[in-house]
Amino acid sequence: MDVQTERLTFSTKGPGDLVDITAELHRLLEKSKLHSGSMTVFGVGSTLGITTFEYEPGLIKDMRELYERLVPSDQSYAHDETWGDANGFSHLRAALQGQSLTVPFDGGRLLLGAWQQVVVAEFDHRPRQREIVVQLMGK
Repeated sequence: MDVQTERLTFSTKGPGDLVDITAELHRLLEKSKLHSGSMTVFGVGSTLGITTFEYEPGLIKDMRELYERLVPSDQSYAHDETWGDANGFSHLRAALQGQSLTVPFDGGRLLLGAWQQVVVAEFDHRPRQREIVVQLMGK
């Protein structure tokens, strides 16, 4: 069993930015030379999420609207009063979505569905520099 840890860094555009990182994850798996195991994808920070969905314009719009319906950005939250930074909605959305995902791989390829991409959801109220930790465990 081998364990390898990699990092991805990139900038986001602010709230509602949904970034497809699937190609980068495929690249990291290929670089690892591992054949079978699992890949854990973890977003560092409390205002972003990691998920999978079909990354196409209609669903991107639907996902943004879903997050807004579940946790509206135009409401006041207790967290906003604590820190005065008006991003309570960001923390709540991230807590609901979660910051990590595990994807199995076999035959040197991620076992994602044909229309399934791994997506980072930026929930913070401003553009951010983000780090994603990718840990591969396998043989």
